[in-house]
Amino acid sequence: MDMADSIHRSSVFSRLKPYCLELFELLQNPSNHNSSAIPSLLEFLRACSSTDLQPFVDYASFPLLLLLDAAVECRSSKEGDPEKKRKKLSAVPHRVSDKVAEGVVLCLEELFQKSRFGFIDQMVLVMKKLTHAAMLSPLEASEEFREGVIRCFGAVLRGLRPCADEACSCRQTYGVPALVENGDVHSLALRQPLSYDTEGSECLIAFLQSHNAAAAIGHWFSLLLQAADTEAARGHRGSARLRVEAFSTLRVLVAKVGTADVLAFFLPGVVSKFSKVLHSSKTMMSGAAGSMDATDQAIRALAEYLMIVLDDDSNLTSSTSRNSTVDSGPDSNDSVESVLDQLRQLPISTQGGVKNMTDESMGEADNSVACRSDFEMTGAMKRRKASGSLHVERTTDWLQQTSANVVKLLNSTFPQICVHQAKRLRRGLLAAITAMLSRCSSTLKESRLMLLECLFVLVVDDSEDIAAASQEFLHLLFSTPCGKHSLKTDIAQIFARLIDKLPKVVLGGEESAALFHAQQLLVVIYYSGPEFMLDHLQNPVTAARLLDVFALCLSQNSVYTGTLDKLMSTRTSSISFLPSILELRGGPVSSSYQNLKDNSRANVSDMSVSDGKKLEYSSETLKNSYELPRMPPWFVHVGSKKLYDALAAVLRLIGLSLLADHNEGHMAVITDIPLGHIRRLVSEVRSKDYTNESWQSWCNRSGSGKLIRQASTSACILNEMIFGISDKAVDGVTMMFQKSRVKGESMVSIWKASQKKVTKSHLIDCVGRILHEYLSSELWVLPVDHGDLVVQSDTDVEISLHFFRDAAALQQVAIDGVGIFATCIENEFSLCGFLHSTLYLLLENVISADNQVRTASDAVLHILAASCGHSTVGDLVLTNADYVVDSICRQLRHLNLNPQVPNVLASMLSYIGVAHKVLSLLEETMCAVSRELEILGRHQHPKLTTPFLKAIAEIAKASKSETSSLPSNAELYLKDVKSKSSRLEKKARAESSHKPDGKSDSCQGESGYL
Repeated sequence: MDMADSIHRSSVFSRLKPYCLELFELLQNPSNHNSSAIPSLLEFLRACSSTDLQPFVDYASFPLLLLLDAAVECRSSKEGDPEKKRKKLSAVPHRVSDKVAEGVVLCLEELFQKSRFGFIDQMVLVMKKLTHAAMLSPLEASEEFREGVIRCFGAVLRGLRPCADEACSCRQTYGVPALVENGDVHSLALRQPLSYDTEGSECLIAFLQSHNAAAAIGHWFSLLLQAADTEAARGHRGSARLRVEAFSTLRVLVAKVGTADVLAFFLPGVVSKFSKVLHSSKTMMSGAAGSMDATDQAIRALAEYLMIVLDDDSNLTSSTSRNSTVDSGPDSNDSVESVLDQLRQLPISTQGGVKNMTDESMGEADNSVACRSDFEMTGAMKRRKASGSLHVERTTDWLQQTSANVVKLLNSTFPQICVHQAKRLRRGLLAAITAMLSRCSSTLKESRLMLLECLFVLVVDDSEDIAAASQEFLHLLFSTPCGKHSLKTDIAQIFARLIDKLPKVVLGGEESAALFHAQQLLVVIYYSGPEFMLDHLQNPVTAARLLDVFALCLSQNSVYTGTLDKLMSTRTSSISFLPSILELRGGPVSSSYQNLKDNSRANVSDMSVSDGKKLEYSSETLKNSYELPRMPPWFVHVGSKKLYDALAAVLRLIGLSLLADHNEGHMAVITDIPLGHIRRLVSEVRSKDYTNESWQSWCNRSGSGKLIRQASTSACILNEMIFGISDKAVDGVTMMFQKSRVKGESMVSIWKASQKKVTKSHLIDCVGRILHEYLSSELWVLPVDHGDLVVQSDTDVEISLHFFRDAAALQQVAIDGVGIFATCIENEFSLCGFLHSTLYLLLENVISADNQVRTASDAVLHILAASCGHSTVGDLVLTNADYVVDSICRQLRHLNLNPQVPNVLASMLSYIGVAHKVLSLLEETMCAVSRELEILGRHQHPKLTTPFLKAIAEIAKASKSETSSLPSNAELYLKDVKSKSSRLEKKARAESSHKPDGKSDSCQGESGYL
């Protein structure tokens, strides 16, 4: 040491000495409340550096520890009854005031943060003093004092550094908590690189890891956990900050001790305490028990503890060798006796009312931490406890029993935390899951499935950073060859579990649980890839079971459950407005909207386009109306749109996997399962027509309504499976899993490659088979209103309203399917003839008695027009008018079977807005209409007279529009002829003026002739 350092050290000592002398005076006269010794010393300590204070740590801490002893002694009470203790403490003023006591712990914390101990005796002495202070209850000491004591102990632990010996056991520890994040209070100091202690001759960390210090370590575990539990029990009076500090200090203690041999004995008690904290987080939302920061610290502390004790590498390599020596190990009574002797030889302050720290540590560690009712002690633990040793051999039996108890606690807490509303808890849980899956997956193999399921929920978390971190870790698991191999069996089991539980949670009424369950299933399928789904669906029985599960989840079993207010709030108005009417603005066809209103029996109010007024209808509303696929109408009573989107995304991935399969017959087999429900309905309606059974009788028959609902659900499933091939579906799913910083290009490329594998012929064949069933006339004769029954029969019937809603829902879903198929195969939809076979059906349902069916038909017509390159629906119909007119003429020949065709004709002419352009194709139609309006025709179909007259009115309006334009067109034509003639005459005169006379006459003659 040079002269300058010696002078500087003397200067620091000269400044420190007066403060220490004032502390001794304060110790002799604690009633002097005006003393400024402690604030001055605290300011001095904060101004000094670590180098300045290190030589004087004993000198500075001596008076502070004496004051700490005095503060603890005057606050300690031997009264067992809390009420008597409270009265006694309130009646007698403290010899050392709270202000002084709190200032002492602040000075000690600052001193310990800037200095470190070089010898075991120093550390043991300080730990003993802090132990006495930490044992004070809230009735005996202030909140600030108790928190300061814990912070002092944390500062002592953070100052411990590994020794320079590379073979020392201190090098086996983490040194800092493994799951520290940037927001932690001490994260900056903990993240700094650890330096090695070369000054001291004794390794303090190695001492803490020895059997001699096991009692003290166990006691501090108990004190920290008890301090946190006490604050939680105090309710709103408890300190959340003290709980956070207790858990944070415990994490540092675990990191410093850091070996499984030391921590294994205390695992049952520590885990039981943490499980209590996690259980309370489900119900407590306020007070110290509801502190999110404290619960986050508890989650991370639990994971860090399990990472060390149940580490796969250390346990799998050591359990075998220890099984043979578990009963022949050396007696550990000597180690306990040695630490007792060592502690007894240390100087003790005069605290007659306080028992020996080590005796308390032994009893506290045995009773409060080591054994809990949630855990059963193994035979080895019982023998060790009987002999007084705080050590347990981690044999195979011990690992099995301990991991089984840990799994019970994890399974009862983690699934609830992963859906907790607090983002901080979910982030902490993600860190815990990542750590345990990385370090304890084999030891905790029974909880591995649960941890993966929680991770799958966090992958699609609403928080961007949580979802990104979860996806990044999941990518890592699937990208590692050994990890992917081990995950294969786990994923299959998870998939089976999720499928089994899916109907129960969806129909159970708990929206959040159903949503998270469906999202888990989506994550499993996405990250497993299309090959996983193909392997699972190879068995037709398994495939049928899978589709039955989704049919049950999307079914209408609960469509009419719930309160009347909920039913009315979700019911759409019967007053409808078709956005297509916007295309009929102004001009001679503007009044045709009024006719459409009459023909379609839709009472549209406050929306008139007469007198050339324009309707205001936002483009966003139009876009939403034409967006497919949509949630089926009945699912609003089952769950939210978010839940439906998750279920639909699963079906889309299933459909994409099947369509990308080289075995094209596989998709046909799978689609035949839901198509079977539609075919059964078609068969039943045909049987009804064959036997001339009335609708009332058929509807009252048991099972008829179920057939319609099953067909609706099947159509919904088929629509989503086919939609999975579209770019919109693939991009929508992949975007959900592209939040991580490390992009999962492999999974995206896999699903994109599957999309490219789908052949047009295979897709068109699937669409054709489904459309064949959708276009069955038996589906469209189902009545959706009492008016339909009046048209189809001459007698009034009584049918339940539920039947009409079920039939309307089936027709709406089928119409949506037409639009979805057109979106998926684009131009092929028209080239393959699907447009010609569906166009008339859509125009027919524009006048449906049900509002939802009308709206769906209008939306799909717009989609078809856009996919075929037409700007309006009118252009689409005009281009394909011959097919539409042919269908009308064919149905006019069989009015008994098609009584709705007059209304279809009238509404079509009004709807498309270009009726005057198709008049040339209506010759046969006009003849048929004329025959029906004769006496014989009106006698045969009296109820159709009015609809036919409306059709004639629409034709007359179209003719009137055409004839009204003839005079103006003739005038324009005349003007055009005159202008051309005038130009020719001028040209002829100009040419004649430059020619001889003889030829000029002839030219004039020719000009006159022209």
